Amino acid sequence: MNTEMLKVFNKEKEQMGVASRDVVHAKGLWHETFHCWFLSQEANQYYIHFQLRSKKKKDYPNMLDISAAGHINANERVCDGIREVHEELGVNVTYSDLISLGTIPDEIIQDNFIDRELGHVFLYIIPNIRDIIYNFEVEEVSGVFKIRLEEFERLWFKETKSVLTKGIVLDKELRHVEEERLVSKGDFLPHANDYISKVIKALKNKL
Repeated sequence: MNTEMLKVFNKEKEQMGVASRDVVHAKGLWHETFHCWFLSQEANQYYIHFQLRSKKKKDYPNMLDISAAGHINANERVCDGIREVHEELGVNVTYSDLISLGTIPDEIIQDNFIDRELGHVFLYIIPNIRDIIYNFEVEEVSGVFKIRLEEFERLWFKETKSVLTKGIVLDKELRHVEEERLVSKGDFLPHANDYISKVIKALKNKL
């Protein structure tokens, strides 16, 4: 198995070298990631699409997260991160279809896992919700749920305790089935509040 190598940076976003993924997370080194947020417009409302991480994932299984995201390897460019959309969601999107929201730092610190990301963040506005067809990579993703943008903002910043969300999940036969689920902030991967705040502001500025 090939070791995943990542560029590492200091707090000023200056590259300091290259390190393995395990070392990066063990030492809490800053590294580059690709984040793509899917939005759909339905009845004059915007909905964020959150992936449901597979129960087979080593980190944060069965939690809701960014529509598609992943590391940018040391030998890759930012645009190469589009592979995460193809691999995780099976959606045919090109890099030119995305809207850049800039680079937004994010820190997730829990026990022996320290994830400090320089997230290259992008928006994909789904042209027609009826045409979106997800084909999940079952080792990575087991469903997608959507939440109205304003409802997610209130939920994240604790103005409300829970939100009823709708989505599709894989059943035991790997078929897509519709599901409603009441979710709280604790059901989401614990991104930094500052990251989520900046993402929401950037999303609204592009709508």
